[in-house]
Amino acid sequence: MSEPASPSPTEAAPEISRGYSNYVLGVLFLVYVFNFMDRQVLSIVLDDIKEEIELSDTYMGFLAGFAFSLMYTFAGIPIARYADRASRRNVVTIGLLVWTSFTAITGSVTTFLQLFAARVGVGIGEAAGTPPSHSLISDYFPLERRATALSIYGMGVFIGMAGAMYFGAQIAENFGWRAVYLTLGLIGIPLAGLVFFTVRELPRGASDQAGQQVVEVAEQPPLGEALLGILRIRSLMLIIAGTAVQSLAGYGLLVWGAPFLMRVHGMSRLDVGLYLALAIGIAGCAGTYAGGRLSDHFGQRDERWYMKLPALQAALGLPFLIGFLLAPSAALSLACFAPFYFIANMYLGPMYAMTQTLVPPAMRATASAINLFIVNLIGLGLGPFLMGYLNDALAAQYGDESIRWSLLSVGLVGGSAVLFFGAASRSLPRDLAAARAAARAS
Repeated sequence: MSEPASPSPTEAAPEISRGYSNYVLGVLFLVYVFNFMDRQVLSIVLDDIKEEIELSDTYMGFLAGFAFSLMYTFAGIPIARYADRASRRNVVTIGLLVWTSFTAITGSVTTFLQLFAARVGVGIGEAAGTPPSHSLISDYFPLERRATALSIYGMGVFIGMAGAMYFGAQIAENFGWRAVYLTLGLIGIPLAGLVFFTVRELPRGASDQAGQQVVEVAEQPPLGEALLGILRIRSLMLIIAGTAVQSLAGYGLLVWGAPFLMRVHGMSRLDVGLYLALAIGIAGCAGTYAGGRLSDHFGQRDERWYMKLPALQAALGLPFLIGFLLAPSAALSLACFAPFYFIANMYLGPMYAMTQTLVPPAMRATASAINLFIVNLIGLGLGPFLMGYLNDALAAQYGDESIRWSLLSVGLVGGSAVLFFGAASRSLPRDLAAARAAARAS
């Protein structure tokens, strides 16, 4: 069921209804939900696995972080390069089958090495999810609706994490942690069929040329040339740097937030699963959607707002993060977490939109993969591992409270994102103008 990767010079840009564009967004959103459920469910069963396989927090942090992120990031660029010249729908379908298979396999592991190998397999499969999805969504939605569309897609992060927390806790409490992985893995098979049979591949740049004759997308440049081209875009480099330091705190908090509430505040797993599911699902989705809508609204008047908004949220979120970690009671801690999570995720829509808009259509999946490569090595890889290491290093002095101080130390580093996003807002109009001029000249 192959389709041409790019249109002929005489092919008219396809007329895609708004309803079908929204349907495709919904399907890719659902895939992204399970992408994050499969990777993040480890958090709610972390202490069970740690006890059964007899591992330290450092090892669990490594499994949650680098074991997943190394292959996720390194596989992401070649997969994205292939997706930039092949059917992005097919790449997403195959990746979904791979990562859900390894998720199911995780339910049968008995050693650290087996768990490591399964985690690596999940990472390789999930590397085929986001970059081609970003590229495909950008062809279904024009610039004036792109940040909103990508923010809706980004909401899959929070629905996925909420689902991992709530359903993971429920299944683990009743059937054990192994049943959690088996259940999530089996769900991926019918979802892969939904993507393959109902999502239509589009010509590159279709949303930018709707109603016109499609101009042949420029041939994909060699990887080295593409990397140099991306490195020259000052705004994009600053956006990636800001996202990386914010993700350092964000991913670490997602992995260790549930153990923090259970160890420090004595909450049960079911209570943690319920409260974090509600906070992450509602506040995360609301913040991401609000960020996309606000950046599209204000960005039409002044393009600098696409990055001024993320700079503002990075500063405003810090007091609530400090409150979450230092509050003396579970109730006050959770009361601080919800507004923190709303504010902290407003940057996602504008960040994704600018990553896609600052590069040519033939490089969109590649740009997304390079962004994820840097962000995930630092955020998803280093964040959970660093917090796990600090937990063990501080345990002799602080006991169970060590997790509080490790999360706070890394969380404060994430606040430096305000500097990078602020600098990106100043160079963004110039770089967007250059991107438009290059597109007209190609």
